Amino acid sequence: MSRPVALIIRAPGTNRDNDVALALDLAGAEPVIATAAEIIANPALIGHARIIVVAGGFSYADALGAGRLLGHELASAFGDEIRTHVGRSRPVIGICNGFQALVRAGLLPGGEVRGALGDNESGRFDCRWVRLAPVSQRCVWTAGLTDDIDCPIAHGEGRFACDDATLTQLTADDRIALTYQVGPGNETANPNGSVADIAGICDDTGLVLGLMPHPENHVLPRQHPMNGRRDGRHGTGLGLRLFEQGVRHAKEL
Repeated sequence: MSRPVALIIRAPGTNRDNDVALALDLAGAEPVIATAAEIIANPALIGHARIIVVAGGFSYADALGAGRLLGHELASAFGDEIRTHVGRSRPVIGICNGFQALVRAGLLPGGEVRGALGDNESGRFDCRWVRLAPVSQRCVWTAGLTDDIDCPIAHGEGRFACDDATLTQLTADDRIALTYQVGPGNETANPNGSVADIAGICDDTGLVLGLMPHPENHVLPRQHPMNGRRDGRHGTGLGLRLFEQGVRHAKEL
């Protein structure tokens, strides 16, 4: 298959679906954007997809909590279809609000390992550029990546929290996919207080990735605010590489 179909799930308030579509197109996939309501009406959309992306933004205006209503839709309307998708070794990624929705739906962290996304330690919404280190070799989205990734965050509830036993299990199972690093301008590495600087985790299959930063907003060098500077502060780590890894896996199915 030359260009695997990538289904991008959006809801009212989602605002990164077109950005994700560009990233997937550049990575070699065929993006299809659909609302949760459209998928409920036509579950075959999931069956045809080789990749599923739950895009970021403010689904349903984050009513009752970030990602809560979309997460309820994912779990109650087509959660079984998503699990079947994963059972066929097809990858899933949830970004920012999409990560929150996957957690709400019980699709992440998953299994016996539990965690939660809470308010930023600062108590404020935070929008800035961060630097990420790919960690997990189990996660199909990060396996094989060695260079850091520069991309922005934009969230108020992005602090990953879990108890010590869960953190130990995540580490032992190689499910910590991405961690925050010191950025190109020596910014604070961890923007929200996440335990162990965790920016993203995967499920026990390595197919489902959730992360709070937005790699889809750095798929072209010119998107970085420091692009072209000669003082070494410009970002060079494109988030496109994450999407390329997911698409590569989908093409091999």
